[in-house]
Amino acid sequence: MTLLVISPDYASHLLPLATLATAWQRAGERVVVATGSATAALVAGFGFEHSDLPLGRGSNPGVIRAEQQPAGEDDALRGFFAATYRGMVETLRFQAEARRNDLLWEPVDRAQAVLKVVEQVRPDRIVVDHLAFSARLALIAGAVPHVDVVLGHPSALPVGDEVYGYPTAWPAAFRPAESELAALHLVCRTVRDEFTAEWNAALHILAPNAAAATDAFTEHGDLVLYNYPAALHDLTRGPLPAPHAFLGSAVRTETVPADVRSWLETGDQPFAYVSFGSFLSTRADVLSTVIRALRRSGLRVALATGAAQDLPPVPDTWLVRPYLPQTALLDQASVAVTHAGNNSVTEALTAGVPMLALPFSTDQFAGAAAIETTGVGVALDPNAATADDIAAAVQRALECAPAAQAIGEQLRRTPGRDLAHTLTHDHLSKVAERGQRS
Repeated sequence: MTLLVISPDYASHLLPLATLATAWQRAGERVVVATGSATAALVAGFGFEHSDLPLGRGSNPGVIRAEQQPAGEDDALRGFFAATYRGMVETLRFQAEARRNDLLWEPVDRAQAVLKVVEQVRPDRIVVDHLAFSARLALIAGAVPHVDVVLGHPSALPVGDEVYGYPTAWPAAFRPAESELAALHLVCRTVRDEFTAEWNAALHILAPNAAAATDAFTEHGDLVLYNYPAALHDLTRGPLPAPHAFLGSAVRTETVPADVRSWLETGDQPFAYVSFGSFLSTRADVLSTVIRALRRSGLRVALATGAAQDLPPVPDTWLVRPYLPQTALLDQASVAVTHAGNNSVTEALTAGVPMLALPFSTDQFAGAAAIETTGVGVALDPNAATADDIAAAVQRALECAPAAQAIGEQLRRTPGRDLAHTLTHDHLSKVAERGQRS
């Protein structure tokens, strides 16, 4: 049996997909990962075959820097970072408008490249990132059965009257004006319609007889798997696609460097793990405020600085590196300070670690709202929170440990990778049987 995994060339997307694929690897099956060259080393580290398949202009092997992006993408990234300083609505508006150019990059050419990879690999199963739109366009056009993995908040696949890019929820600390929200909603609807027209134009070239989409953002595969804990999902959202399942998380096993292992083994003082992921670590101003708050907390700190520069001094007892093995540190952390990216949220909860969420963009607002609503942490506006606010919020987050630990016990009981393997095998086998009968 051969599994084909299709991922954008971003570490934050590839890592959970590759983690799911380790279940196939453990079963002795062949795994091929189709992605770009920037993450090829990560693919090799998992022991998988790599098929070169760029799906967009940009890439991110772990920590993203604007100066390392191709012309045009560098300015877009700088524009995004600048928008995060202006707040939730401005950031979401910038991201919505950017989707006019970045979600369907050379769609017909990339779709044809995807179908060529499928022809070469001849997989028995295909797992694709939901946000790899040109890849899913190809598979839908070619009527190729596949499993669609939603790696972000579940609202990344809109249901009911939801509009892609418009948050389904946000934390209490954010108080946008109704007029701003109305303007954002209009932009998101306009971009949705433009995106759908572009999708349908490409689909008509690839498969002239295929049915056009009414909202391309709601298109999905034969089986939808949410890399998200069911305990955090808002049950008031509209009916989810059938069939679907919540995987909980896709927590990878990481190699722990000797210096990090030594730090973990010395001292029994509780510690906070701090990371803003591969993108938002550029917000050194917010990281600096977090540092000032935690210096007075009495906690040790493991801090992943990413691309941040000119941070204030820290105690000698802290562990500070540009990159840290996140899952290994979360296994022993008492609290996590995070941007509320989906990987960070699901990995922290799997370890039973409560969170202070400081969301900046995309679905981080909905993720932070879920943290707040379910009582597994606290959320603040990163542009408004002072060191005093953060210090107090960390203490409140520590009190959420019992709720986080209860969810963690559930998630560890059935690892997402094992569930994905079973569900994918069973469902696509049924799809194949139906195809043979017809």
